[in-house]
Amino acid sequence: MEFELFVGIDWSGAKGECHRGISVFCAEEGSRLPVKIKPPLQRNWSRLAVVEWLKQISKTQPVLAGIDFAFAHPFSDEGAYFPGAADSPVTAADLWGKIDQINQSQPHFYGGGVWDDAQFGAYYNAPNGRRGNRFRSRRRVTEQMARAVRSPSPTFNCVGPAGVGTGSLAGMRILHHLKHQAHIWPFDRQYGQHNLCLVEIFPSYYFAQAGIAPLKHAHLAPAPLSEALAYFNCEGVSQDFIAEGPDGDDGDALISAAALRHGSVLPDVHQMDEAARHEGWIFGVK
Repeated sequence: MEFELFVGIDWSGAKGECHRGISVFCAEEGSRLPVKIKPPLQRNWSRLAVVEWLKQISKTQPVLAGIDFAFAHPFSDEGAYFPGAADSPVTAADLWGKIDQINQSQPHFYGGGVWDDAQFGAYYNAPNGRRGNRFRSRRRVTEQMARAVRSPSPTFNCVGPAGVGTGSLAGMRILHHLKHQAHIWPFDRQYGQHNLCLVEIFPSYYFAQAGIAPLKHAHLAPAPLSEALAYFNCEGVSQDFIAEGPDGDDGDALISAAALRHGSVLPDVHQMDEAARHEGWIFGVK
């Protein structure tokens, strides 16, 4: 499929409806600088607002949207997402459904209710000292492959600034909600009738790919950010550009939109390990 819009979304799994940490940038074909998209109704994006906006813009054109969370947990290392659990999900879609079911009482697609689940909570390193007795630092194959450039945090870790788990749990609920309305890569191997294609992104990986160390926000200054954008054949930012958000989230969404546009036409973008059918794959990881 040839895409016309490329959307980079820096994500948040925090409690509550609207979040300063969610940032959305959109790029058209070519090399123009992606533009920041502001939420239509509120000051900050909610997860639901992001979903509704994606559905709206993809009504009339093909959209490649990357969101910064892990689309699934490790599976291939032990042949299960939750080894030892009697009813451990066996497919990614089953996993999304299970996470959504456990969190039905949690509003705004929040996913942290799983930490209190009698069975599945044991697998997570959760906030406030709740480290489950089955938690291990397991890694998906795509994360192992990414180590050559930049290593992501394990998906069951929900603690600390690098803990991707909380955002991933909220994201899996989103994937469950959208599974019949979007092509979710790489689980849906063939593009079908949907204009919207969702992929997993890792913004720090794209900075590192470009030779810019994503360290202590120094990479978000105009000069290194423009250098990283140039690697992806994209215009640079102005000298007065400020990456807004608690963690400079604008910079992560911006570089991701540029990387998606650049990578979407590369011939090897769909090369991945067979484990991807259960675990997902970070867009751009070879």
